[in-house]
Amino acid sequence: MTRTMVRGGSGVRAAAALSLALVVSTGAAACGASPDSSPTSRVERGTVATRVSASGALASVTSQNLGFQKSAQLKELNVKVGDLVQPGQVLARQDDFTFRQALQQAEGMLQQQEATLSRLRAGVAVPNAEASLDQVRRILDKTKTSVDKQVDAARLAAHRAKLKWETDQKAYNAAKKALENCLGKPGSLPSDPTGSPGGGGAAGGGMDPTAGTGSALAADPSAGGGGGSAPSMPSAPRSPGGLLGGLGSAIVPDCSKEQQAVAAATAAATASKTAYLAAKSQAEVVEAGGAVTVENARNAVVTAENLVKSASADRPGTIEAQEGLVASARAAVALANRDVENSVLRAPVGGSVSAITGAVGEYVSGAAMTTALAPGTNASIPGVGAAASSDSAGQASSGLSATRPGGGAFIVLNNVNTFQVVVPFEESDAAKVSPNQKVRVTFDAIPDLERDGTVLSIAPSGTNISGVTNYYATILLLDSDPRLRAGLTAEAGVQTAQTENVLMVPNAAVTKQGGQSFVNIPGPDGKPMRKQFEPGMVGDTTTEVRSGLNQGQEVLITQANPSGPGGRGGSIGGGGGGVGGGN
Repeated sequence: MTRTMVRGGSGVRAAAALSLALVVSTGAAACGASPDSSPTSRVERGTVATRVSASGALASVTSQNLGFQKSAQLKELNVKVGDLVQPGQVLARQDDFTFRQALQQAEGMLQQQEATLSRLRAGVAVPNAEASLDQVRRILDKTKTSVDKQVDAARLAAHRAKLKWETDQKAYNAAKKALENCLGKPGSLPSDPTGSPGGGGAAGGGMDPTAGTGSALAADPSAGGGGGSAPSMPSAPRSPGGLLGGLGSAIVPDCSKEQQAVAAATAAATASKTAYLAAKSQAEVVEAGGAVTVENARNAVVTAENLVKSASADRPGTIEAQEGLVASARAAVALANRDVENSVLRAPVGGSVSAITGAVGEYVSGAAMTTALAPGTNASIPGVGAAASSDSAGQASSGLSATRPGGGAFIVLNNVNTFQVVVPFEESDAAKVSPNQKVRVTFDAIPDLERDGTVLSIAPSGTNISGVTNYYATILLLDSDPRLRAGLTAEAGVQTAQTENVLMVPNAAVTKQGGQSFVNIPGPDGKPMRKQFEPGMVGDTTTEVRSGLNQGQEVLITQANPSGPGGRGGSIGGGGGGVGGGN
């Protein structure tokens, strides 16, 4: 829709008076006045302008949806709808018990991670590993010393047992020789009564060494076979026939002492050999066990050395990893602390509370809240008036809605000191609207109030309103008024073009023919005469005169309702040439 505003010499009142004169003149003609009498106007100097108009709604310059970040029970509500608040004022509080507990947990975790980092930075792992290595090395040295001593002791015991065995063997050999000498039969007894690899053993032990010689010696009935047992000694000689029977017989010597010495020496040699074998076996066991013990101690040293190398190589990476854990714990503390702070809702700016959704004791949701912003500003698109007329069509087509008064927001805060108009323009008019254009705003609810404004911004994308593409424009009011309220319906006329301080004639007086422009002026005889002129800019109600007409010259109004710029409607005496055509 277009609206013409005439400024300059006559101003708006002159345009209104002209319209009234047109109505009066037309009425007079209808009541029987002369058909040649037509309403007139004059060539005047002023401003030729074109405007596009549309209806919108008044909105606060700043409108914010306020709410809590997370859901919790509402503990305190300090404002009511309509209250004026100051920046930083506490509006409401949540029960922050859960948030504070989470903060304490996060702080405890941070302390733990920082303590671990301090230990790593102090380098405790490497010194501890080195100390452990030194310790196991000392243990290895002491283990070697201890094992060596045990092996030496066992070997010494075995050596001493061997020496004892050799000594007892020598004693046996001496006793054996004495017995053989006594019996007069050298070599009749075994040289090694214990059956060692170096001796022949007791061959035929228990047998009388003189057997087979024809003597009266009898075998020892207690003698047994097998080496290692003491050889049986020859018994004392007996006379088979008494004194007479012994005549002519050989006299056997008494070797009982020698026989006893041989028996004792055999027992001693056998015992010493057994002791030697036991000592030798024990020495072997001690040596093998000591070797295992030493290898275990040496393995502990290798393990400790690996720990030192690992601790030294891994220390930088371990510190960096722990630093990451500390940073993560600090972030958790910051988030938990922010949750505690966000449990108190404060006014970010001063303004008026326009909506509250929630009461004390209820659980206030922390759901996301979004605002449909008007072009070029932080204000929302109003939920009332023409600016919200896209709501029904928008819901049907896209599921989105520009309707607000509050919506899901806990508190809606408006700035009541400065207002702007959010207006949807049809695409044909929107093409003429651009930032910084002058605007005249009127209000249906306040007929006597007009305010100047300027176009702040226009949306780059269109919105479907009742099947017609519209573009939202934001118009900032230059002056406010106590009677203004958010949501008031406003009519905005955007001045799209203008030429100031030029000669102009009403569009209703202009006719066109063959690409040329004409007006009818009163002739000498009072009849209309057609006069050509050069037009300039064609406004909504007036046309600029560049040449052909003089200021103050009278012209006839030939169109009661011009159809648009240039006055292309019918004309009285127009067409191919009006009455009194020509110059």
